[in-house]
Amino acid sequence: MEQRTVLLVEDNEDLNEINRRTLEQEGYEVLTALTLAAARAHLSRTDPDVILLDVLLPDGNGIDFCGEIQNSTQAHIIFLTSRLEHETRLRGLDTGGDYYMTKPYKLDEMLSSVRAALRRRDKGKRLTFGSLTLDMGPGRAFIDSVDLNLSPREFALLRLLAENEDKTLDTAYIYQAAWGLPMGADKNAIRTTTYRLRHKLEPSGYYILAKRNEGYTFMKK
Repeated sequence: MEQRTVLLVEDNEDLNEINRRTLEQEGYEVLTALTLAAARAHLSRTDPDVILLDVLLPDGNGIDFCGEIQNSTQAHIIFLTSRLEHETRLRGLDTGGDYYMTKPYKLDEMLSSVRAALRRRDKGKRLTFGSLTLDMGPGRAFIDSVDLNLSPREFALLRLLAENEDKTLDTAYIYQAAWGLPMGADKNAIRTTTYRLRHKLEPSGYYILAKRNEGYTFMKK
């Protein structure tokens, strides 16, 4: 699965660091900025999937910045603010923001808002590997238009392996990239999930090969 990128623009250094660690533990690549100038520098080099944007920053206003960049980025923008004024909220949403989180907020709320933004970004996106199609929005997989009826865990594993076709991925990486879990959380998860996927894929010529002490490889024969 491609690694998703979050740009975190927050001038509170402690909060910036806490949020960065939390996001990285979930498998995201995190770019951090304490100022709008630093955020502009990041955006000149990459287009993140999600921007967590503080409203009040040392060198400007996050809402104005949102208006500045809305035509140059496809990122979903989530405002971080201690300001509760109704007019401020409306202005931020009208400028191109997707959601507001009011400080202080819980870290699980932040992660939930990022996941929701990514689902909106994926809506309507499809990946095709021959006769195999992955519909990213609802998390469904089809072979020749026949629904494979995958569980969320099966779909996440298949997506990761298919996006890395013919490459061998080690188990530790799969746990983190597909499910956001440390490998020790469920030692049998990959084995059992792979077993179920094989039965659904192999009749159509798709295979998941297990290589001892190496990992798993997705391929079509």
